[in-house]
Amino acid sequence: MTLSGSLWMSPPADISINCDEIHVWRAQIDLLAHRVPYLLQILSEDEKERAKRFQFQKDRERFIVVRSLLRAILSRYVNVEANQLRFCYGPYGKPAMDTSTGYEVFRFNLSHSYELALYAIAYNREVGIDVELNRPIIEVDQIVERFFSIREKSIFRAMPSKLKHKAFLTCWTRKEAYLKARGTGLSLAFDQFDVSLVPGEPTKLLDSRIESPDTVLWSIQELYPGHNYVAALAFEGEEWQLKCFDLSE
Repeated sequence: MTLSGSLWMSPPADISINCDEIHVWRAQIDLLAHRVPYLLQILSEDEKERAKRFQFQKDRERFIVVRSLLRAILSRYVNVEANQLRFCYGPYGKPAMDTSTGYEVFRFNLSHSYELALYAIAYNREVGIDVELNRPIIEVDQIVERFFSIREKSIFRAMPSKLKHKAFLTCWTRKEAYLKARGTGLSLAFDQFDVSLVPGEPTKLLDSRIESPDTVLWSIQELYPGHNYVAALAFEGEEWQLKCFDLSE
């Protein structure tokens, strides 16, 4: 299944999620910058402390908006006030619903790049999401040679130059989403698994040297969140339906 821009829709007033569904939400972060003083009050004390550590005001404001929107979105599913939600964190920092709340079956992940934020919500299956602005990156070849797998490097080198930048971002977001879904972050090396990266070809986890059944247990899906952005979603299992909501609609 693929996702086109026309599939983004307004979220319903009352929302629920089935076990075979994955919901993706998108938001324009900077549209809410004027509400930062209010949104700050939704955050927990540790989130407020994290916000203070940002050196630049723009980054601080974006963090506040992104985290408060996460709380606002999750509150729709569990019918709890956004400021009352409690999170716990995995060994590599992946956030989850605190097990003491009884809502740990709701799994989520988030990513943001410049003005856009994406949120993935699932029921009792792990998810990871990554989004990147399609902007010039001078060191693409060096990054590929340092981080990508042997298979991916070979495919990348053989590509026409005009496709390489998009292929790099395609590969990077898929790898990031997969590692975020697993909850390992960069503790696992990028070269320990292979993803498809040729623009236009099916999105797939091709091989994994992490665990042998990974290509069956995990799926990756390309997303189309908006003009000039590249994104990917990774999740457990193969049976799924995707619903995409736009908070600005």
